[in-house]
Amino acid sequence: MQEQAQDKQRKTSTRPTLGAPTLAMLTAAYIILVANHSFWARAFNYFEGMLPIVVLAIGLTALASAIFVALSFRFITKPVLIFMVLSAAAASWFMDSFGVIINRDMVRNAMQTTPAEAGHLITFGFLRHLLIFAVIPVGLLLWVRIEHRPFFSKLKRNIGLILLLLVITAAAGLSQARTLSTTSRAHHDLVATLNPFAPIVSVTRYFIGTAKERNIVVEARGLDAKVVPPAEPGAKPRVLIVVAGETARAENFSLGSYQRETNPELSKLDISYFKDTSSCGTATAVSIPCMFSFFGRGGYSHEKGLSTENVVDVVAHAGLRIEWWENNTGDKDVAKRITQRNFSDENDPRFCVNHECRDEVMLANLDSWLDSVKSDAVLVVHQLGSHGPAYYQRYADERRKFTPDCQTAEIANCSREEITNAYDNTILETDHFLSTIIGKLKAREGNLATSMLYMSDHGESLGEKGIYLHGAPYFIAPSQQTHIPFVLWLGSDTKQTIDTACLAAKTEEEASHDNLSATVLGLMSISTKEYVSNLDVLASCRNGAKS
Repeated sequence: MQEQAQDKQRKTSTRPTLGAPTLAMLTAAYIILVANHSFWARAFNYFEGMLPIVVLAIGLTALASAIFVALSFRFITKPVLIFMVLSAAAASWFMDSFGVIINRDMVRNAMQTTPAEAGHLITFGFLRHLLIFAVIPVGLLLWVRIEHRPFFSKLKRNIGLILLLLVITAAAGLSQARTLSTTSRAHHDLVATLNPFAPIVSVTRYFIGTAKERNIVVEARGLDAKVVPPAEPGAKPRVLIVVAGETARAENFSLGSYQRETNPELSKLDISYFKDTSSCGTATAVSIPCMFSFFGRGGYSHEKGLSTENVVDVVAHAGLRIEWWENNTGDKDVAKRITQRNFSDENDPRFCVNHECRDEVMLANLDSWLDSVKSDAVLVVHQLGSHGPAYYQRYADERRKFTPDCQTAEIANCSREEITNAYDNTILETDHFLSTIIGKLKAREGNLATSMLYMSDHGESLGEKGIYLHGAPYFIAPSQQTHIPFVLWLGSDTKQTIDTACLAAKTEEEASHDNLSATVLGLMSISTKEYVSNLDVLASCRNGAKS
């Protein structure tokens, strides 16, 4: 009776009718062959000749079809296929438009973003892309009527079809086994861009990891920390401002080798610039906790960062005043045990729009903080810096030197020149920001022994090799995302303890985020077993230090 009713309904309906396996295979072919531009672009670049690519397309389509057919049962077929189409459409926009790879760290970065930052990514282009690659296909899926066979008949047919599809997958793989295996081993990013399967795996890994994090107990570090008193009684309080920069790449700092003058103010000051400095990660969610940890890039993991206290905790254990000023997407749990101030939450209308603020908001509050310092203190300032894609919102009009500059977050609509101009203007803004901090510190040298340390958290891609923004897996990340600026300024009192010729030589050596924690402890004369002298960039240059 049920079959007769279905047959009558088919005859009276204008909607097309397909079997669930057929619809599953058509959807799989659409996703593999249409929604995987980034994957196939890499495949054409990595493989020689068309045969491996054709075989790969056949094998992947058959494998995806087998997966979808296995899930093509009554009540779940359409929800599963719609989810896959939506996931593929959303992921393909970011991979195709910005050249990013959606791994677990990228997912973490996205989950920790602010509404304002997320808003810059929800552009007209993104919505148009979803309309074409998600809404229309999903509409077709909803329009088509699925014809389901009786359960056991369906199960038998599906198993047979799945086995056939797996045989096709295996045959395709074996026919080009050597080429496929060597290429995938040499280019891990190829598999990492297979849409939507790789992004779904990354999201799953992120949520599994997040569930485990709920039971983490933080291990204390540096409980033995104490301040070594100055040799001379009545010495001035030591004050250090640590600026955690955002998305500034060394390649665009004229303090290095960049031909444009992007550091006109810093270049006139007595600063030390470390030309060959590398980051711990390529995204804020990785670099910020890593650079303030004691593990270094080689030993750091997200789990270690969460489960272990860091250098700001050790400074607090030593009894110093320490605060964290936030103007980005959060402290990433680095400062959860010390005093924090979030300027995005304050939303000062002079500098902020919709809880997103230019870094000038922190300069406006710095004088009062410095005037309140009566003893040794550290202030960590987390910039918004050069965060994209809305570069044009990061600088004041007076720093809009390089034009025409991209005046939209939809950077796909801008030329490379316009994007670079806007980005370089953000570097001018950071140059002004750092120079202003130094000026405020110099003005108080009569009462304070001051210094400033600046490191960007990671760099940025501006279209090189078709890659934009940041967050690439470190093993394939271009130098633009890992080569960062590192600026050190020492006030007159601190500089008296340093061999300047030695420091000048140190700036020519390799440096990294690994140096941050030890250098902070050294500048504040904090004695603790956590201090590693060979990671302190100033240790060998202090007067009396053994070379």
